[in-house]
Amino acid sequence: MTREHQIKLEEGDEKNDSALILTNEKPVYSIPWRSSLRQIVACCVAHSLVIQAGINMSFSAILLPQLNEKSSDIHISKSEASWIASIVAIALPAGSLIIGPLMDRFGRKTLCICTTIPFAISWIIHAAAKSVWHLYLARIIAGFSGGLTTVALVYVSEITHPNYRTMLLSLNSVFVSFGILFTCVLGLWFPWRVIATINCFLVLATLILLWFLPESPHWYTVFKNKPDQAAKSLEWLYKDPQIFENQLRLLDTSAKNRRKSRIDWSFYKESVVYKPFFILFVIFVIQQLSCGYVIIFYAVDLFREIGGHFRNGLDEFVALVLLGSIRFVMSIISALISKRVGRRPLFFVSGLGQCLTSLVAGVYMYFTVIPPDELAKLSIHKDKGDNIALYCVLGYVCFSSLGYLVIPWTLIGELFPVKVRGVLGGLMVSIAYIFMFVAVKIFPFVLDLIKIQCVFYVMAVVNLCGVIFIFFFLPETLGKTFNDIEAYFKRVG
Repeated sequence: MTREHQIKLEEGDEKNDSALILTNEKPVYSIPWRSSLRQIVACCVAHSLVIQAGINMSFSAILLPQLNEKSSDIHISKSEASWIASIVAIALPAGSLIIGPLMDRFGRKTLCICTTIPFAISWIIHAAAKSVWHLYLARIIAGFSGGLTTVALVYVSEITHPNYRTMLLSLNSVFVSFGILFTCVLGLWFPWRVIATINCFLVLATLILLWFLPESPHWYTVFKNKPDQAAKSLEWLYKDPQIFENQLRLLDTSAKNRRKSRIDWSFYKESVVYKPFFILFVIFVIQQLSCGYVIIFYAVDLFREIGGHFRNGLDEFVALVLLGSIRFVMSIISALISKRVGRRPLFFVSGLGQCLTSLVAGVYMYFTVIPPDELAKLSIHKDKGDNIALYCVLGYVCFSSLGYLVIPWTLIGELFPVKVRGVLGGLMVSIAYIFMFVAVKIFPFVLDLIKIQCVFYVMAVVNLCGVIFIFFFLPETLGKTFNDIEAYFKRVG
């Protein structure tokens, strides 16, 4: 994009205070906060699906320690524990791969509703489990359901105004973080079977709320050619008559351009498809190698590894709640400031912060394994009950929740063209969770092979590489329409 012209339209009626922005001679109307409230409500309801995805991640951190207690009626080995933690991730690609064609055929809202059903089934099986194989089955279904939640990202990207899309897509990670925190807090007071029952009622509440949402207007126009239905959806989203007319006109123009050419294999060879796919692929590899999700899956075990009992009455379970709280608060901050800051600056702060905290953690842990007499020769005195390692890990979670654990998922709804967003979005989520499965599955065995400080050294190097990659390859998407983003990749292709 070579230039941007902004023209403020002065309207006599204060209610119609929208602004017209000409970007490359293509109009995009900005809207005030009060006119975006319905979008915000719809996005929050759709994103409530991914609360379950967050619960899936953190549930193993509660489940595994309780199963290892002597009083548990189900006993597991180390290998079985790693399968319980990781099997969710390997089951996710199945849901992500099939959700694309299904949402294109039956609609975004319909598939959001259908996604709640397997989630409810998985929690019922959890609550009634009598053996480790029942837990495997429940976790597989939960993972499959988590893959289906890709539809929420696509739905939100298609019902939101460009001025608010970045922020509202970022709510995805806010709700994932809420699911993590919700599980961590419940784990302080309830056994895992009771938590499973509570989660079942939570997902049923989501199902009820989803009934009241409109279908995606983009789906009606691009896949069904039903302009009347699309207009009804837009009318629900934009109560202001003038803003509604503006958005309807933009939608009609955009839909006509996309229907001019049919989707065939040659389209996947265009730069607007393979370039964002390459960028997202590398970003998700870096995301998983940075071990942000590994820390969440094995939080209690990791806290035990670095000390277990800390100062000021902290233990690993209180530290787990702190982790969930930090993840939740930082994801909210990321969502709020993303409307003004953009993707690239958040990525830079996140990556450099993770690099620093993991490096400090690795160096500190190196000194803690040196014998006390050797430390005395170096004039270093270590307090056995200090919290330095804990603060480093929590700081790492803080920075990762600002960028690397949040932004990649929202980019799926922005970088891919609308025509292939459902299919390639599901494929990219599948790839991401395959990486997650490998990382989570092998982590306990990696700790048997190398010292934990070496793991943190690797994390520091990975995050530094991530910052370099973002600097050179990721474009800024803040305030850009889908047409602007596609035009960028056509120019750089």
